[in-house]
Amino acid sequence: MLEVAENTIVLFHPHVPASAIEEVNQTLRSRWIGQGPKVDQFEHEFSKMFSPSHRSIAVGSGTDALHLAYILANLQPGDEVIAPVFTCTATNIPFLYMGVKVVFADVQEGTMNIDPKHVRELTNERTRAIVCVHYGGLPCDLQELQEVADHYRIPLIEDAAHAVGATYHSRSIGDISDFTIFSFQAIKHITTGDGGMLTVKDESSIEKAKRIRWFGIDRSAKQMGIWENDIQEVGYKYQMTDIAASMGLAALREFSATLSLRKKLFSTYEQQLKNIPGIRFVGGGYKDREHAAWLCTVIVERRADLQKKLREHRVESNQVHYRNDRYSIFGGRRDNLPHMDAIENNYLVLPLHTKMLPEDVERVCSVIRAGW
Repeated sequence: MLEVAENTIVLFHPHVPASAIEEVNQTLRSRWIGQGPKVDQFEHEFSKMFSPSHRSIAVGSGTDALHLAYILANLQPGDEVIAPVFTCTATNIPFLYMGVKVVFADVQEGTMNIDPKHVRELTNERTRAIVCVHYGGLPCDLQELQEVADHYRIPLIEDAAHAVGATYHSRSIGDISDFTIFSFQAIKHITTGDGGMLTVKDESSIEKAKRIRWFGIDRSAKQMGIWENDIQEVGYKYQMTDIAASMGLAALREFSATLSLRKKLFSTYEQQLKNIPGIRFVGGGYKDREHAAWLCTVIVERRADLQKKLREHRVESNQVHYRNDRYSIFGGRRDNLPHMDAIENNYLVLPLHTKMLPEDVERVCSVIRAGW
């Protein structure tokens, strides 16, 4: 591990509530440490908070949740899916497991979310799903994307790994589309060490989802002694453990305070970075949606120079995610993504986490205001 100099403002820091320690201790002293009653409770409490009209399925990672969503969407080898070129590779790698063709859509200017205009241009009768990612915590233009999905009668799948707590048109992310996934990886708003959640609109998909996350076995029937001892569909080991769910339950209890602090830090960045030549804040100023404030991203001239200056002042920064067509596994760089081309050397993520105070944001911004 790299050593961090004293007084450094790090880019990320896990948020683990103090109460999570006792929650985990109680679980470790109980009968259940694998998937058990705490997982059921976490699913129930998560749905109450973020997806009251959907059902929630807890899994071992956000990537598990994505793969599970793609399976439930009935994607088959050779199908085409529209997905964002700019995202964590976890969004798109499951398509490679499945033999699904990824058609990359460009980013939207000003948000770095998927561009609904480009999605509309790319979608055709071969398209079997549309996937969007709420980059940094800012919801995509879901209304426009849903219109395209409805026209072709295909599902819209939301990758909300960044966006727990966000809203769109006053509705919670997780309670809108056919499928929405969340990540509880180490540095997300809610962490379970690693973990994920899938919210599903269609109630009839729930039992299948539960089977697939447990090797294809009807686990409830097996525990009751009424399972017919047959597996009829390919399943995976995608379940969450009660140890992880204990951390999640503790995080839910203080989620309001966590989100409030992150939004305050995000707002402070937005205010402090106004009118500075050579830098533009990403994702601010929206009234019809609420940003979950997971990342603070800027578009900046001479990015390497600013990163160097920030590092000299003990402030970490990085790119975090990259355009996926840079990776050989996705078949090489596409030539129809002009917005991505325009910003790929100019975006930068600044520190934002619950170990920071507004004064820390002001310190970062004072370094930027002094020039680079």
